[in-house]
Amino acid sequence: MIIYAYFYSEPLLETDLDISIIPLKLEKVYHDLGARNELEKLLNDCKEQPPNYLLIRKLGELGDNYQIVKDNYEKLTNLGIKILILENQKLTNLDKLELLENTTKIDINDSKLLETIKENQRNLSVKKGQALRRINALPPPGKAPYGYRRGKDCYIIDRSTAPIIKDFFGQFLLFGSLRGAVNYLAKRYGKKISVSTGSRWLKNPVYRGDLQYKKNEIISNTHLPIISREEAAQIDRLLGRNRKLSTKTASAKHSLVGLVSCQKCHNSMIINHVTQRKKKKDYLYIRPQNCPLNPQCKAIPYQDVLNRTIDYICENFPKKVKGFDPKQIENYKNNIKTQIEEKKHIINQLTPLIQSNILDEKTAKLRRYTLNLEISQLRSQLEQLPPENLKKIAEAVSLPRFWQDLSEAERRFYFREFIRQIYIEQTSKVQWNLEITFII
Repeated sequence: MIIYAYFYSEPLLETDLDISIIPLKLEKVYHDLGARNELEKLLNDCKEQPPNYLLIRKLGELGDNYQIVKDNYEKLTNLGIKILILENQKLTNLDKLELLENTTKIDINDSKLLETIKENQRNLSVKKGQALRRINALPPPGKAPYGYRRGKDCYIIDRSTAPIIKDFFGQFLLFGSLRGAVNYLAKRYGKKISVSTGSRWLKNPVYRGDLQYKKNEIISNTHLPIISREEAAQIDRLLGRNRKLSTKTASAKHSLVGLVSCQKCHNSMIINHVTQRKKKKDYLYIRPQNCPLNPQCKAIPYQDVLNRTIDYICENFPKKVKGFDPKQIENYKNNIKTQIEEKKHIINQLTPLIQSNILDEKTAKLRRYTLNLEISQLRSQLEQLPPENLKKIAEAVSLPRFWQDLSEAERRFYFREFIRQIYIEQTSKVQWNLEITFII
């Protein structure tokens, strides 16, 4: 018994040939990658020595359109070859005999089969077109994101709307509040967007000068950005911090909200506003939420906790970064930069290889696309590294005057840059200790 197999892969869509393990011994395997050279060889070999069976993944792989598929199917079956289509078989727990006996003859002229093959070919054509746009680093189909308009080969900054986007990012960077930035747009420009839309803007690579395709594949520097790489990295850090907080906490008025928890009852602490009758002054207290202890943990004046937090940062944060070695970061950065330059050098070599007929244009574009993806991933690692001047930053934040000159919203921003969690341990009704876990 002779069994051949033929598989077709579109290099723009498939990186690996995914073939299920089957319990059959294959005499010959033909595999086409983009072109149909192996298919022609298969047809010629079948004329000389027809196999008993031909194994294929799906019927549409026998040609680029329905008529070619039909002709090739008839050529093979007229030679007495039974065609086994994998997508029609349940391959689990089948032995060789069952697999072959389940082979059924297909009516190639069936109208439903005709429509199925045509529909699959249309879908494949659309996917190939989209893949070509990715490889050529062209924007995906559809409307350009707000702040841009479509150019011939890339997005172009829209001067009428880009300043609004820029201001939105600026507000988020200044105060670290997504809802605050959304409300700012509505008040300042009359531009009303939902919080979810604002969140998508903050995460969208297009505003950083990059294009994102399916499977989170990102190509860097395809058009002019609206925000810088440094701003983008800071936005990512803020989003990461806010993700661990509740929605209201992330944009809360007071800087300590969402950061403080009780060491004794292990509950997060919330802010309480207390007013006295006929008095305008508000009193702020911080207390555990839903404390299960009896008696419950006491409330503590908010300003006292804030003052101790600042004192703790001024005293301990410089010690925390004392062992920080900027040379390690510099060496790591240089290593990544070297890898980027090596990949750029390979990209520069592709054009001479095309001119020398060593590489065809299609393969070169695919290779260039893959290299650009790898470069984008390396640049992303580069942008997420801590700053080399971390010790100088520590010197600045260790000055009490630095914190006193900030508003609550500004303090909230800096607290979330450095602080992972603040723990308060109440040792008596009036005494308590404070400890901070830093992110660095």
